[in-house]
Amino acid sequence: MNENENATDIESMTYTTTVISYLGQYVDLDYSIWIWRILTPLIITFTLPLIFVFLIYFTSVFLYIYKLHRFVIYKAVSTDRNYWNVARKCVAAVWDAHAVIYHGYEVTGMENLPKDGPALIVYYHGAIPIDMYYLVAKVCIEQDRLVHTVGDRFLSKLPGWGIISQAMKVIPGTVQSCATILKEGNLLAISPGGVFEAQFGNNYYELLWRKRIGFAKVAIEAKAPIIPMFTENLREGFRSVGFLRRLFVKLYNATRIPVIPVYGGFPVKFRTHLGTPIHHDPNLTPEELQRKVAQAIEDLINKHQRIPGSILHGLVERFIRKRKKI
Repeated sequence: MNENENATDIESMTYTTTVISYLGQYVDLDYSIWIWRILTPLIITFTLPLIFVFLIYFTSVFLYIYKLHRFVIYKAVSTDRNYWNVARKCVAAVWDAHAVIYHGYEVTGMENLPKDGPALIVYYHGAIPIDMYYLVAKVCIEQDRLVHTVGDRFLSKLPGWGIISQAMKVIPGTVQSCATILKEGNLLAISPGGVFEAQFGNNYYELLWRKRIGFAKVAIEAKAPIIPMFTENLREGFRSVGFLRRLFVKLYNATRIPVIPVYGGFPVKFRTHLGTPIHHDPNLTPEELQRKVAQAIEDLINKHQRIPGSILHGLVERFIRKRKKI
């Protein structure tokens, strides 16, 4: 048996050597391995965001399945006749678990959100607004309230997004429709910077609102308080590439859709801060209210964010602090 095993091993080694020699005639294996090792970090940083794309489409598929079989679920969940409420709780549980496990997600200032009644959440927009997804889940679970959100119009063109918008109340939003949502006593979230801030912001966390005052008009018409919001290390979790900025700005202005590639998916520490409410003041104009809210968010950034943001610092904060708590 030993002689047969040795013979088999020798044949296997000979075959492997022959294959390597054959490939070596056409490919520089040492060079290829070196290139692969060099490019591996780059490949990983651009493929990690696919995890979140998968999670979004998992949400879409889950909602389709739930909608199809909702009558069966009715029998199992007889305490709540609004089938979307049950679906939202299930989706929120998935996202909240991901937030805590992957980013050690926390929220400070949750008490600033009213337990009932309207409030307009105005937030800084990261390369991917993953923090808003996490906050919506957290509020749904802890306060049993749904945060309506304003999304860019291009989202409606994405396959599968329609049912998510229907279930989670994501709307393009006009001043009138947003004010109506608040007047009905709901929570509403708006990012004045929108896709432009998402695409062209960087780890210096400058607000790129381009004189947008629509959110201020909404708050004034609805007489609703504004809750400023900012999430630490948001730009360290996901970043948009920084080269060819002028070209990408022109493309964005022409198409109004995201054109800059996003990379990242780093498990940095995320901590969302909800600031002190800015209550309705009939003496403020929309422009004055916009500046007041911008200042409140900038204060949150200056107080809680390392400038410029550092991916390494965000990773250290995520894991070192977690160990200290243990």
